Order: sequence, then structure tokens, then C-alpha cells
Amino acid sequence: MNKTLTIVAATVFMGSTAVAPMAFAQSATTPATPGATTTAPATAPATAAGGMSETYLTQQGSDQLSASNYIGQNVYAGDKSIGEIKDLIMQQNGGLVAAVIGVGGFLGMGEKNVAVPVSKITVTRDAQNPDKLRLTTTETADTLKSAPEFKTLSDQKSNAASTTTTTPAAPSK
Repeated sequence: MNKTLTIVAATVFMGSTAVAPMAFAQSATTPATPGATTTAPATAPATAAGGMSETYLTQQGSDQLSASNYIGQNVYAGDKSIGEIKDLIMQQNGGLVAAVIGVGGFLGMGEKNVAVPVSKITVTRDAQNPDKLRLTTTETADTLKSAPEFKTLSDQKSNAASTTTTTPAAPSK
């Protein structure tokens, strides 16, 4: 359930960031002349929460990635797989910040999550199968293994709860 929610949120985010540049690229409208007929736009406009008019996406563009294709992909340094994308970290107002990569360990044992900035990950599509991605980075396996572990808000909260200690009551006299 949590993974599905993450995938949906990341997909919505990626779709919204792809539409934002188009909103600024629109040309000014000219007033209709009397007796002229108008045609409906190819995409239906929608009003966002801030009152800003946006357009619904009707298909994925060739320069857009689906979060479901991104999460679970191996990340390579050269030809060597150094980990797998476990999650995507986004800003609350939109914007992809980092990809959480599971590194180290064997069969999931001893693995830790490291949040790598998306600027350090290169995405290429397979020419034969555009749904297949290859993610590469200039980071090495050793660099990621020595990097600090990424902690989600729930990890931080549970760690804080487990590290708080209670002071014993003073003995009564």
C-alpha cells in the first residue's frame, strides 16, 4: 500500500512538473471576431487550487518518466550495478530532489538507503524498448556505501522515541 501511494504521488509529481513549462509557453489569445466559429482545445483546462489554469495531460511525452518505471531500477556505475532505486524524494510543492538507492548488503541483509541527488543520476532509454531505462551515476559503490544513511520522517520519529530516556525518580527519604 505504501509503495503504491509512493508511486502514485511520484507519478502525479512528474506529470505536474512536465506541464508547468507548457503553461508559461502558451501564446496570448486574440479576441474572437463576431460571426467567427471557435473550436474546443485538444486538452481540457482545469483550475488548480491556487486559481491557476492548467491542462490535463492526455499522454506521456517522450521526455517524461513514469515513477513506476523508475522505482525498482538498478543504478549502474559503468557496467556494474551498485544498487536499486527504492523511493523518490520530492519537495512538498513539487520538484524531484533525490532518488533513494539501496546499497551494500547481500540479498537485502545489511543494505542501507542513500539519497542521491537526481542531478547525479543520468537516465537513458533503450532504443528498442522505450519503457526500459538505464540509470547511471558517477558515484561509486564504495562512495555510496560510505555515504550517510537516508532516514525518512517516520525513521527519525521512531529513532527519537527509542532514544529518549526517562530519568529514574529520586529515592524518597
